[in-house]
Amino acid sequence: MSVESFIARRYLISKHKINFITIISFLSIAGITIGVAALIVVLSVFNGFGSLVKSFLISFDPHVRIELISPQASSELVEQQFKSINEIKYISPFVSGKILAYREGFKEVVNLKGITEEAGTSIYNLDKNTEFGNYSLAEEAGIPRIMIGLRLADKLQALTGDTITIISPAGIEQVISMMAVPASQKFIVAGIFNSNNNEYDASYIFAGLPYAQNILGYKNKIQGYDLRLSDISYSDEVKSTLKLNLDESSFAVSTWYDLHNELYSFMKIERWVAYIVLCLIIAVATFNILGSLSMSVIEKKRDIGILRSMGLAEKSILKIFMFEGLLIGIIGTAAGAVLGYLICYIHINYNIYPLDPSQYKISALPLELRLSDFFFISGASLLLAYLASLFPAKWAARVNPLEAIKWE
Repeated sequence: MSVESFIARRYLISKHKINFITIISFLSIAGITIGVAALIVVLSVFNGFGSLVKSFLISFDPHVRIELISPQASSELVEQQFKSINEIKYISPFVSGKILAYREGFKEVVNLKGITEEAGTSIYNLDKNTEFGNYSLAEEAGIPRIMIGLRLADKLQALTGDTITIISPAGIEQVISMMAVPASQKFIVAGIFNSNNNEYDASYIFAGLPYAQNILGYKNKIQGYDLRLSDISYSDEVKSTLKLNLDESSFAVSTWYDLHNELYSFMKIERWVAYIVLCLIIAVATFNILGSLSMSVIEKKRDIGILRSMGLAEKSILKIFMFEGLLIGIIGTAAGAVLGYLICYIHINYNIYPLDPSQYKISALPLELRLSDFFFISGASLLLAYLASLFPAKWAARVNPLEAIKWE
């Protein structure tokens, strides 16, 4: 242990009496502890909600989507690109569009998405999220089957085995001019899925690709491809590769993040705002460090003069008070990190803040601890403590030893 750190520790801890400076130092430690703990808990809540929302969306969203946005776009060209990308695990052509779902007086305008039978299990996880009935898009007694969301089933008062008529807006010009009747098709509800996503559950119907192509007027064409990768972290890399080899005027490439960009961006902004606001708690606590060290310099002016007269350099005096301020920051940060971890651990294991699953789809406030948060929060706390210690330490280093001890 160096002389500077020993003296700093004695100044902070080994007090013969409790005085005002000591109280301010303890308040500084308490303030940093509360600020660090609050940051860890709040960011863990944001992490939990973020991961929860992401898991709900990703269960039905592809990792990467390619859309053919030009009549000249060639699906064969896209399929050639797939062969050179090893990260692609599953591929599904799709079509989608708005339709009118009708059943015995109940009607809803929803999205119809045509997919392959295999894609329902490999990309969209329809089999795992089926709440009632069974996953199937094949025909039954000559009538094709569909999968509908739980909220949509409630709106249409539909159960598995019921028949729903789908009316398409394809060729609406001829319908308006009374030259044709609207394209329609009857479907049997094979299953009702629950994705925990209100958008999908209330406004999506999944049908077999050939039937959706026919009802939406695509004939043998497709709208695009949904891709599931071996790892979601490859999404941006695969997107860059595809955009490099495909004409942007003919193809639009999106990742899972792009599909809900506004939502994910808003969640990220919320997280950063919470981080900055709660850092102010730590900043206020570090102002106490500045105050307590400044008063400590005044109180220890005689000690500083004696140490300087004994040959201690200005640099060493600066280190003493820097160590004292950093010691306050380290103790407060460490205590806050432990307190924040304990709060999160207790909640994760004992559910101290339950939620109503019927309203929030989860039984407890979601928390997710990340090691990176501990590093960022601890780093910010120690940086603020360092900056708060710098001015008093420099002031102490500039104390004139003759002026400090001439009356002693």
